[in-house]
Amino acid sequence: MYIMVRTQIYLDADLLKVLRAIAKHRRSTVSDLIRSTLRDKYLEHRLDRAQVMLSAVGAWGDREDLGDSTAYVRALRKGTRAARLSRLAE
Repeated sequence: MYIMVRTQIYLDADLLKVLRAIAKHRRSTVSDLIRSTLRDKYLEHRLDRAQVMLSAVGAWGDREDLGDSTAYVRALRKGTRAARLSRLAE
């Protein structure tokens, strides 16, 4: 479901004039122009970042020089919880 929330902004007369001209040229509205511009500016960056992170998943899966990660984590956790917490406090 797509929910729109109404908001209000103040624009200088020159900026509004330019936005109206662009919107008219594109056969759109000023509101739609502002929404699409904000979406391109602020949401696309987040989507690109997420895509980069997803493309890195499993990138080191075929490496054999790293050893067993499960054994490494278990070695780090070796001992009691209290001992681990005391090491962190030092």
